[in-house]
Amino acid sequence: MFGATDKITALYCRLSQEDERAGESLSIENQKSILLSYARDHHMTNPVFFVDDGYSGTNFERPGFQEMLTQIEAGQVANCIVKDLSRLGRNSAMTGLYTTLTFPKYGTRFIAINDNFDSADPNSVNNDFAGIKNWFNEFYARDTSRKIRAVQKSKGEKGIPLTVNVPYGYVKDPNDPHHWIIDPEAALVVKNIFTMCMEGRGPSQIANQLRADQVLTPTAYKKQQGRETPHPLPENPYKWSDSSVVNILERREYTGCTVNFKTFTNSIWDKKQRENPLENQAVFPDTHEHIIEDDVFEKVQEIRQQRHRMTRSGRTSMFSGLVFCADCGAKMYYGATNNYKPQNAFFDCSLHWKDKEKCGTHYIRESVLERLVLHHIQMVTEYILHHRDYFVSAMGQQMRLESTEKIQISRKKLERSQKRITELKRLFIKIYEDNAAGRLSDDRFDMMSQSYEAEQKQLEEEAQTLQQEIEVQERQHENIELFIQKADKYVGIEKLTPYALRELIQGIYVEAPDKSSGKRRQSIHIKYDGIGFIPLDELMNGKNHRFSHFLNFTVLRPPSNWTGPFLWVFTSAGRSRTRCPCSWWGCPHSSPRGSG
Repeated sequence: MFGATDKITALYCRLSQEDERAGESLSIENQKSILLSYARDHHMTNPVFFVDDGYSGTNFERPGFQEMLTQIEAGQVANCIVKDLSRLGRNSAMTGLYTTLTFPKYGTRFIAINDNFDSADPNSVNNDFAGIKNWFNEFYARDTSRKIRAVQKSKGEKGIPLTVNVPYGYVKDPNDPHHWIIDPEAALVVKNIFTMCMEGRGPSQIANQLRADQVLTPTAYKKQQGRETPHPLPENPYKWSDSSVVNILERREYTGCTVNFKTFTNSIWDKKQRENPLENQAVFPDTHEHIIEDDVFEKVQEIRQQRHRMTRSGRTSMFSGLVFCADCGAKMYYGATNNYKPQNAFFDCSLHWKDKEKCGTHYIRESVLERLVLHHIQMVTEYILHHRDYFVSAMGQQMRLESTEKIQISRKKLERSQKRITELKRLFIKIYEDNAAGRLSDDRFDMMSQSYEAEQKQLEEEAQTLQQEIEVQERQHENIELFIQKADKYVGIEKLTPYALRELIQGIYVEAPDKSSGKRRQSIHIKYDGIGFIPLDELMNGKNHRFSHFLNFTVLRPPSNWTGPFLWVFTSAGRSRTRCPCSWWGCPHSSPRGSG
């Protein structure tokens, strides 16, 4: 136990960023001077300062305040002195709790000098008005918060970056603090992180590689450059965390855009930052130089959503997450054990593994899959190199034909949804009037309004999704040009890399093996990113002015019940053919071709 002479006099000072605008009267040094003078004038011994500089009064998790509170609860504080009640806090409920319950409970005398509050004099009129003063202090905090939020909202809507800390890879422009310029050294690390993700590595693997390469963490790097950072210097400056890698991979700012309103707080009392839905964020493109291309960023987000299955042996495949069963559409599992040679690793239908009656085996070796995919990429890139204009024209025509029906269907669905939303609004007005006139009970009104609101919300979400789908379908031509730009990089490719695979291909569909000829033959269909299936055989025929009518889809168009495009198909035996779903006897689409 502490004796009376052993206890301290706690002198508490607080200054927020908003308070700094008030000038010297609220400065920490000014508060210290006032508190120390008061303690000495009133013969209070063992004065100890507790300071929170830059902390809001609505936040009671301040380090200085919490340290003082710990000592109060330990019975070590005889007196607690503040300049005024607002220095203790601007939450009337919490401030009242400490002054009327917590401090008296532990025998601590509380004094607010400028408000003439002294807990040692319970009969003081000034003490009676403390609750009102606390309420005014809270009102001030609320009003200040509203003004700050209004200013931030105005800035954010104009595209001015709201983040104080510039993302790793950028620095503030010396001539314009709102403009970011690339930091070459850090930007190289960012590019490397995205490259490793494109190669199929997860955040843990990327973090391990960065540690092995002795790459400084973002915090350590900024400290080394003499820049401010909200985080302390880590003990190990090379110890990258998974979360740091994820944060970089998910920052859209690396594509050259400003993103505001990414997070929000529920109130001035709840300081927890919550993720804002994408539709509530404000994105301003081309505000600064990009480090990562848009298509690479989007591809990485797709990869991040995929779960790559690792075998018991710890092996992974660059094809993981890209291979699907052509019959049931399920993902194909990667299989490899320590007992298997690397060339014997394989993929098989996940549904077949779970229930052999629902789907048959679609087993294909990884080495065969790699060879077939590489061969097809070689042929596609070579064709585009020599027949670029024809490729754009033919694929544009095919994609328009494939998307026209989808757009029409989506627009009809959108019209129905919008019509129903309008009807629900009319119905809601009607039941409101019926309720007000007494023709509909409150319980019935509540039930019906909740039902209408739920349906309306669902329809509005569906309408938004449909509108996005229509916009995507209408931008097909842009996708062709983007794909050609990517394909140009891989002309003459001799080895399939994880990066090339992820950049070019969206999905690979494997059919069940065909053994009817006495030999195992297996077909795959390759869906390219942003462009879909490429009917390479038809393109070749059309360019040679043979079967050119296939390209306009007038003579040999698939039946109405067929939902997919014409497909280029490989066989594991090294031969290739195209397969037309129309199943017409003698259809030239089904005629065999050589492996070249």
